[in-house]
Amino acid sequence: MGRSEAQQRIEELKAVLRENSRRYYVDNAPTMSDYAFDQLMHELEALEAAYPEYATPDSPTQRVGSDLGRREFVQYPHRYPMLSLGNTYNLAEIEAFADRAVKTLDTTFTYSCELKFDGTAICLTYRNGRLFRALTRGDGVVGDDVTENVRHIANIPQQLKGDYPEDFEIRGEILMPYASFDRLNEERARDEEPLFANPRNAASGSLKLLDPEEVGRRGLMCTLYHIPSQSLSFETHSQALDAAARWGLPVSDERRICHDIKEIEAYINHWDTARRNLPYATDGIVIKINEMAYQNILGYTAKFPRWAVAYKFKAEEALTPVLSIDYQVGRTGAVTPVANLEPVLLSGTMVKRATLNNADQMALLDIRIGDSVYVEKGGEIIPKITRVDLTKRPAGTQRPVFPSVCPDCGTPLVKEEGEAKYFCPNTDGCPTQVKGRLVHFMGRKAMNIIAGDATADQLYNRGLVRTPADLYDLTKDQLMTLDGWKDKAAKRFLDSLRDSRNVTFDHVLFAIGIRYVGETTAKEIALHFGNVDALMEASLEDLLSVPDVGDVIARSVHDYFRDERHREEIRRLKAAGLRFAMEGRTAASDVLAGKSIVISGNFSISRDEMKALIEANGGKNSSSVSSKTAYLLAGTKPGPEKIRKAEELGIPVIGEDAFRAMLPGNAPAADLPADEEEPNLFSGLV
Repeated sequence: MGRSEAQQRIEELKAVLRENSRRYYVDNAPTMSDYAFDQLMHELEALEAAYPEYATPDSPTQRVGSDLGRREFVQYPHRYPMLSLGNTYNLAEIEAFADRAVKTLDTTFTYSCELKFDGTAICLTYRNGRLFRALTRGDGVVGDDVTENVRHIANIPQQLKGDYPEDFEIRGEILMPYASFDRLNEERARDEEPLFANPRNAASGSLKLLDPEEVGRRGLMCTLYHIPSQSLSFETHSQALDAAARWGLPVSDERRICHDIKEIEAYINHWDTARRNLPYATDGIVIKINEMAYQNILGYTAKFPRWAVAYKFKAEEALTPVLSIDYQVGRTGAVTPVANLEPVLLSGTMVKRATLNNADQMALLDIRIGDSVYVEKGGEIIPKITRVDLTKRPAGTQRPVFPSVCPDCGTPLVKEEGEAKYFCPNTDGCPTQVKGRLVHFMGRKAMNIIAGDATADQLYNRGLVRTPADLYDLTKDQLMTLDGWKDKAAKRFLDSLRDSRNVTFDHVLFAIGIRYVGETTAKEIALHFGNVDALMEASLEDLLSVPDVGDVIARSVHDYFRDERHREEIRRLKAAGLRFAMEGRTAASDVLAGKSIVISGNFSISRDEMKALIEANGGKNSSSVSSKTAYLLAGTKPGPEKIRKAEELGIPVIGEDAFRAMLPGNAPAADLPADEEEPNLFSGLV
């Protein structure tokens, strides 16, 4: 390769690696496998070594991947740089790592071998035994402050026990166990939201949510594996982790002290198989020099410690023929191609089907019925076709033709500008869409009616239900005609129908299933318009004035309510007793419009009621103080860290009385018990 070719290739690799690093760390939606990414990184490293004149300080080889992107979180510098690890898929390179350490140190030492957890990095600081701060890796120099979110992860202690030191850092990984991942993706599939490709992406995305309580519901866990030597003094890395475990911190008990390369390879070989029995994802083994003094001698590169290396397991894949391709219709009419495969064992389970996403993905793979395809599991969960083995393609195969009409109802499909998928426009007549919307309407995050797919199928197939309003006309006698239904099941269903009449307007709006209107958007729209009558008469311009509502969503909502069938459905649901106005008002107050408010402490009403009061007057609730925060609303016993952040950023701190004085009617706070009076420090600040 000549110099000009080398320079061109280096620039190409930098661009590809930067873009895919952003997709991986910031978007949590990678389009390249870890193996492919690592191979490109190794190619860039080799080219920069051969042509050092083209190596630059901002090269991906010199910087850790950064998760900085969204500005909703306050950022703090790491006390000590938070580096990445060098990695390899080759046991010979692990042997070379061990040989270099032996030659450099010229003495006896041990290795700490540990599982490489497939999550998102976290750095915890404890002061006086209490969790003080939690930072993401960020760019290795600064990280996002996600302390409030981390406080909602069950196995991270808020208070340590035993002989803990006064002030120290410990680092590790936030994980999403397989069970939590399955549950989350099942919910997203029901709502036709994009699925997370693997538990790592789900964990990273969940950690950056703006609602700490939702973070708590995601079922995350933490495993800690490193105390920086500058933070605490121990003779060995293993002693440091043993101490952390005594203090109550979650440390893996699958570590092993190894003395030579044979023991290291035995550990690797064991876990290459045994990891499939773990309840969470791992993607390799980390080998560290155990003695802290020798770690200091070996030191660091700009990006990696020289005293540690990661051996990464290759994603397990299997080769199997494509038997046929189905085209499935979702509740919003999106048509998704699915490949039916000759069953093949992969990561301990039998794989028979794999989604192909859309027509563009099919064309990119150039997949055909009869092809032999490589299948792997993203995060060992979701089967994914990665490529076609063209050497095994049978003669005479033809490219599959994506259907031009709905495979369920025969209506011509449409593809809207900017959309990757084809849709069936027969929203109210396509059986699959109708049943899908019934399931969505009854879902836990919508109306929370006790029923599922099987019930929706029976109700539809027997002609009892065609729209959600029909559910409220059902009688016990009709329900008792369903297969397998007894008195108790019918009563539970009718009781849940009765309770659904108390569901708030924003959930009802989400439940009726307007395309592109998810939970958050439904709440924004409900708060903005206050009631369904105002919403039904809203113009496109009115809808575009709602925060976070763009052209596509505005057009979808506008078109939905222009359809007389949908307006009649709303009238029937109203008559059934569902709530179509935000509690306590018929129109949104805008006195807090555009203001982001963080609450901390106790108030004369519950925290949920206080948040509802903020939203009812046009404000937005935020979980953490940032430069975008309008006010920190402090009750009794507010969090000192939030107060400190507000002072640091110059954010006004107000008390409950001052807050209520802003609202229509200047409603005063309810009387507080004498021992919980609101501190004068906050009561007058605006």
